[in-house]
Amino acid sequence: MGKKGDLSNFERGMVVGARRAGLSISQSAQLLGFSCTTISRVYKEWCAKEKTFSMRQSCGRKCLVDARGQRRMGRLIQADRRATLTEITTRYNRGMQQSICEATTRTTLRRMGYNSRRPHRVPLISTTNRKKRLQFARAHQNWTVEDWKNVAWSEESRFLLRHSNGGVRIWRKQNENMDPSCLVTTVQAGGGGVMVWGMFSWHTLGPLVPIGHRLNATAYLSIVSDHVHPFMTTMYPSSDGYFQQDNAPCHKARIISNWFLEHDNEFTVLKWPPQSPDLNPIEHLWDVVERELRALDVHPTNLHQLQDAILSIWANISKECFQHLVESMPRRIKAVLKVKGGQTPY
Repeated sequence: MGKKGDLSNFERGMVVGARRAGLSISQSAQLLGFSCTTISRVYKEWCAKEKTFSMRQSCGRKCLVDARGQRRMGRLIQADRRATLTEITTRYNRGMQQSICEATTRTTLRRMGYNSRRPHRVPLISTTNRKKRLQFARAHQNWTVEDWKNVAWSEESRFLLRHSNGGVRIWRKQNENMDPSCLVTTVQAGGGGVMVWGMFSWHTLGPLVPIGHRLNATAYLSIVSDHVHPFMTTMYPSSDGYFQQDNAPCHKARIISNWFLEHDNEFTVLKWPPQSPDLNPIEHLWDVVERELRALDVHPTNLHQLQDAILSIWANISKECFQHLVESMPRRIKAVLKVKGGQTPY
């Protein structure tokens, strides 16, 4: 038996198309899978008004929040992003002739495209540093991708052996709170971790150096002389390369500054604005390593295995991946200019 009742606009168009092609009502019903009565009704409606959309009015209770009410609710959200559903409903009902409940508020907000989400955590940028970020963006707003290809990016990162499971949820009864199957075990300081220093440019991935202890100026000087110097002189033999580093204390030590001055004829140290991880594409490579670590079928059980896994993942990052990050630099600069030195989505 064919489909009865109202059809979608697409199905109604198929019916009209079949009848106009010369098929009979029974042939159209057999071809399309609709009842003969439905075929006849839809075609008669089309012959009368030449419209293939449904003439039936929408069903259900009329929405209590009209377009004006949605604008009012939108203003409430813009005024206080952290307001709870109860607070939004209470504020909306003030001065309104017809009150609404929280369920209506929730439905309206979803219809407007709003959803409750955890906010992104970003570093607080001081006024001084906003100005420095803006100055950097203005100084490099005319740099093309070809210019950014001459920059070698660097940074340190730490990877923990065990990760927090704070986002995990379980199903349990009221008296099962201490049942072993309902517990998530934790280890102090994440069970330890591995710190690494890495660098890369558009041309190639650079070295990834494990750091045994806390990175100080002496240890960083060894990295600069043993890894940065050969990388820069090899990748940029014409001395047109730029080396990027952040403003960590060990990077700004006197012995480091003196070393760079002695080699300023070989490459240039890029003057980097403080609090700017969103401008450094290597941050996204750390995210790649982190995701690959979490996706391993067999997770490392000690620091040695963790270090080996990190080195292996780094070595297998695709060229398309890190080149795409460098190519995003003009867009990052534009984003900083747009927010006048503030935090960007990168």
